[in-house]
Amino acid sequence: MTVTIYDVAREAGVSMATVSRVVNNNPNVKPQTRKKVYEAIERLGYRPNAVARGLASKKTTTVGVVIPDISNSIFAEIARGIEDIANMYHYNIILCNADKRKEKEIRVINTLLEKQVDGLLFMGGTVTDEHIQAFQTAAVPIVLCATSDEKGMYPSVDIDHESAAYDAVSTLVRHGHRQIAMISGTLQDPANGYARFQGYKRALEAAGIEYQEDLVRIGNYRYESGVEAMKYFLGLKKKPTAIFAATDEMAIGAIHSIQDEGLRVPDDFSIISVDNIRMASMVRPQLTTVAQPMYDLGAVAMRLLTKLMKKENVENPRVILPHETILRLSVSHLD
Repeated sequence: MTVTIYDVAREAGVSMATVSRVVNNNPNVKPQTRKKVYEAIERLGYRPNAVARGLASKKTTTVGVVIPDISNSIFAEIARGIEDIANMYHYNIILCNADKRKEKEIRVINTLLEKQVDGLLFMGGTVTDEHIQAFQTAAVPIVLCATSDEKGMYPSVDIDHESAAYDAVSTLVRHGHRQIAMISGTLQDPANGYARFQGYKRALEAAGIEYQEDLVRIGNYRYESGVEAMKYFLGLKKKPTAIFAATDEMAIGAIHSIQDEGLRVPDDFSIISVDNIRMASMVRPQLTTVAQPMYDLGAVAMRLLTKLMKKENVENPRVILPHETILRLSVSHLD
């Protein structure tokens, strides 16, 4: 039979109100009484009903996290930062994978809000008008992580994607490259794909290099699209000497496509990208990349959300974390 708060109160010889205060860590309980209640809980194997406690306190100590693609190591690392800080502040995480599908993201957001989460973290996807409409129904704080909305309506934690791309392409320029191709993410993604594309164009302009439309291929951020884009570049009459890929996964795909043709990186083509996933240092040659502080993105976003849930003062609701260029072996100086 299920053990109830009434059973614990009877076993400890106290009122149900006293048991409730002990379970909810109310400081206004004598140490001796608290000890008696804990001993009764242990003897009976009582588990407090989290739903009932949430109804009473209007708090569930749960946070909903919408992740666009759980198989992507970027989001896995961000989620680790979220969970570590959530544990520190005694929140539980409900993690929902949306498979990078807008319809599923909206459905997941609504489901989490129906479950009375205390706050919501939306991670790494494009924030559309439909997302905004779903967010506006929420009575709890919402923080965007590794993305942002164009109008700046919601608190967010991210990097400057345009600046990261600019630094990546500028690295190639400093190594003597001027025929620089790009494997871009979707340009319909303003927070990431389009921003990195703009960084690429800005770096070319700063170096006095003419933008060439045939040196840009649009991928989907994943390995396979990097393979296919590089096959296209290899078929050009005037081939690029260097490739900037908007993600490490696409860069690794490009490296393998080059190697499949019996060519070498960086001897024949230099490659640089953005993200710094674990595979970037495992692939051969090791990949030069502009690193996102992925763990910190999650940790800072969760800390910001805890402040909002506790109604603490937040000086800066839109946080931009620094990125860092990590030089490895996939970029060489052009002779």
